[in-house]
Amino acid sequence: MAENYTDPSGNTQAFRAFAADTTDTPADSSSRTGLIIGVAVLAVLLIAVAGWIALS
Repeated sequence: MAENYTDPSGNTQAFRAFAADTTDTPADSSSRTGLIIGVAVLAVLLIAVAGWIALS
């Protein structure tokens, strides 16, 4: 390992800087929510079409 490497857990200031750099991406969760809603709507439409065909 390199001599000049500083472990972020070595002191509080370095750890706080390291922890501040890690951010969550809420865009991923919102795109996943849209996907789930889209799949649910598609499933409802397929069930409705199957029911309409069965009752015709």
